[in-house]
Amino acid sequence: MDFAQFYQEGGAWMHPIAVCAVLGAGVMIERFIFLFFRFNINGAQFFNQIQKLVMANNIDRAIKLCNAADKAALARVMKAGLTRANKSEADIAAAIEEAMLEVSPAITKRISMIAAVANIATLLGLLGTIFGMIDAFTAVAVAAADQRSQALAKGISIAINTTGFGLMVAIPLLSAQVFIQGLAKKIADEVDLYAVKLENLLAARVRQG
Repeated sequence: MDFAQFYQEGGAWMHPIAVCAVLGAGVMIERFIFLFFRFNINGAQFFNQIQKLVMANNIDRAIKLCNAADKAALARVMKAGLTRANKSEADIAAAIEEAMLEVSPAITKRISMIAAVANIATLLGLLGTIFGMIDAFTAVAVAAADQRSQALAKGISIAINTTGFGLMVAIPLLSAQVFIQGLAKKIADEVDLYAVKLENLLAARVRQG
């Protein structure tokens, strides 16, 4: 049995599951590209470069380095602190905290939607199973004797295929969601860690005058 036949025999309930597949895949790809290619950065290496420039009192060059990676969450947070490098410790801390509050929602945005779409696909598959079984038994009850087996087979095909298709959509989406959520957590943890390190570094610079 090819997929086209499998899809056709599943009946009308296959269509909303297919919509879930397209929607979930779209969100999954968008989040992966955004987090892996735009927001992600080697935190340790980037901070070491910033640290050397700050210790050399070359704040302008450190800001330019952040501008060169302005899509990355960590670079945006560090730039906020560096632009207040000559202000008070409170100003530096406030700028860094504000930047962190701005980037945090962008890191986690729409990730939970992937799991939600996967769960909806599964539930639609189960709903298709229920209606498929209802159709099967109803058809058997009213069909002529020579048509009962065909009617029963059609209802069972709807029941089995919708469940199978729902799981085929849900399992990859849930697996991808776990990976993307882990990537988002890594980025968020790095932002938290190196934001504190930068704040301490700039605060020490202010105290030294």
